[in-house]
Amino acid sequence: MINIRPILRVIGILLALLGLLMLLCIPFSLYYDAGDHSALLYSGLIGILLAGPLLYFVKNEGSIKKREGYLIVALGWLTMVTYGALPYLLSGVIPNLADALFETVSGMTTTGASVLMDIESTPKGILFWRSLTQWIGGMGIIVLTVAIFPLLGIGGVELFVAEAPGPTSDKLHPRISETAKRLWFLYVGLTATLMLVLYGLGMGFYDAINHALTTMATGGFSTKNDSTAYFDSASIQYTLSLFMFIAGTNYTVIYFAFKGKLGRVWKSEEFRAYLFLVLLLTFFVTLGVFGVSGQSLERSFRESIFMIISLITTTGFVSADYTSWSNGLTMTFFILLFLGASAGSTSGGIKIIRHLVFFRNSFLEFKRILHPRAIIPLKLNGKRVPGRILTHIIIFLLLYLILFVLGSIILTIMGLDFMTAIGAAATSLGNVGPGIGEVGPVDNFAHLSQPIKLFLVFYMLLGRLELFTILVLFTPYFWRAS
Repeated sequence: MINIRPILRVIGILLALLGLLMLLCIPFSLYYDAGDHSALLYSGLIGILLAGPLLYFVKNEGSIKKREGYLIVALGWLTMVTYGALPYLLSGVIPNLADALFETVSGMTTTGASVLMDIESTPKGILFWRSLTQWIGGMGIIVLTVAIFPLLGIGGVELFVAEAPGPTSDKLHPRISETAKRLWFLYVGLTATLMLVLYGLGMGFYDAINHALTTMATGGFSTKNDSTAYFDSASIQYTLSLFMFIAGTNYTVIYFAFKGKLGRVWKSEEFRAYLFLVLLLTFFVTLGVFGVSGQSLERSFRESIFMIISLITTTGFVSADYTSWSNGLTMTFFILLFLGASAGSTSGGIKIIRHLVFFRNSFLEFKRILHPRAIIPLKLNGKRVPGRILTHIIIFLLLYLILFVLGSIILTIMGLDFMTAIGAAATSLGNVGPGIGEVGPVDNFAHLSQPIKLFLVFYMLLGRLELFTILVLFTPYFWRAS
């Protein structure tokens, strides 16, 4: 029997938190005389008022089991994205429900795809809310609530597992609430640091805070129509490249780095693979861009490393149109849509650790064929990878491939051309933002039909919650009484 009380109570907490965060956007609206303060005020108050009865009348009884945990995450995200669309609708910035939902889901899943045709004319309060949705979704607002669950008498282990169901189980502290707190201290600290650095490099305060929010969330929403290409500054683009790389790193590794335990950092095989992959790709792509673009070697290097990190980390910032370089480079960047950075980071996508385990196990399989009686375990970071995790990763990769192919076919049937269909399916499922075809790095999703946008909304949510959290709800085993 599913306990509905903690589910309703957590939804109340999410509504209250989002309502308060909407109110934080009002000072920007008033300072810039944007005229959208009323929409933000009403939106925030609606959430707080809806949360009141849920928090006051619904008393929690018992702990959260695994099934309740998955339901809370699924229903919590549904509540967040639906309620998060309210400022767009009330302000009239995005009057269409499907478009407002698309922009909100794209924000909270940190995908970064947009339907706004003129970002720079968008009222400053709403634009800040747009950036804030990515920052909220970056680490997962539900992980934030885990940190305060002990005060509410709710255990949060099941929520943390459902929110971050990747193959790594590293914890910074035995208590899950302490882990969540330390994650958020790192997250907030890095965001504030980046904001100050960008401001010091000449970016305006409003642009600096927005880009800091969306960079550390690996989201990619910008305050400019030309994205980060607007800031034609080497220092700003190199800084964003560095912080995107950090944001795509496992937060456990970042924590050890700040503690000065660099040996623990280098011990992470995923981090080493992540670093070497970025460096290797940058070397070859720089040569390719330098050969076809006629740009200087420094600019070719800068645009190459920026776009490689942007796509691998699924941030989606754009400093150059990679589809205009060459067909080979376009295909290279399309493949990057399927990588993802580190597990335990704010990035989306498949994650490097899954690729690492898959390829290493595939290589060992040849050895097992030659020595059928030998027991040859797969090891990662010096530890044996359990068979259950290996099976989980293989099934995840197969499901991801099936969903990409199926999504591409459906989008083609719905009217998209082949290149746009595979680009939209890949970038939505991977939570990247730019794709190829008519949804490339200099394009927009506004021209897509409403049914296509709603389909991509579902895919963005699937990708953000790493498939299983959503798909498990559609199985008879989930609803069968235990």
